[in-house]
Amino acid sequence: MKKIKSLTLIALLAFAVLTSLTSCMTTKTNVGAYRETQGSEYIYGKGKQIWLFWGILPLGRTSVNTPGDGNCQVITKFNFVDFLISGLTGGIVTTYTIKVKAKKKQ
Repeated sequence: MKKIKSLTLIALLAFAVLTSLTSCMTTKTNVGAYRETQGSEYIYGKGKQIWLFWGILPLGRTSVNTPGDGNCQVITKFNFVDFLISGLTGGIVTTYTIKVKAKKKQ
């Protein structure tokens, strides 16, 4: 019984440490000439990707709108709300937040 408690505590601590380091769970991908384009950034579109069974099975495919010229930055991140959903369901349901940033030309 004592081993089970110890293993459970270690697993919970490892889960808390890994999910609190969300900066390592962020991906930024520049598409087209986004980096070279001058202008102010704004969020063009948002979406949530839902996964089942610890990220093994996607529940549909999220389609987030992109600008017509194709110059944008796609950001996929695991934020605090995603952490809560994953934590409350024990990882059975996991979500990721997707944002598309574009630049307004001056």
